[in-house]
Amino acid sequence: MTLNPRLLEILACPKDKGPLLYFADEECLYNPRLRMRYRITEGIPVMLIDEADVLDEAEASRLETKAAAEGVALNWEEPK
Repeated sequence: MTLNPRLLEILACPKDKGPLLYFADEECLYNPRLRMRYRITEGIPVMLIDEADVLDEAEASRLETKAAAEGVALNWEEPK
């Protein structure tokens, strides 16, 4: 199940209010700035800071490498 593109356009990390990487195949949203991963359960993003996974360096690197290899981009651009 994939997220609705309109929903994806407005989702932000609840902690730093920044954009996220979306991995449909792993059913998660990932914040590379804070190394936080938010799960998606039955098509619903669980955007609670207390329920996010804080990733170690190896897992964060894996997701960032995967994003680069698969062309996964942040879901929106941060204002400059």
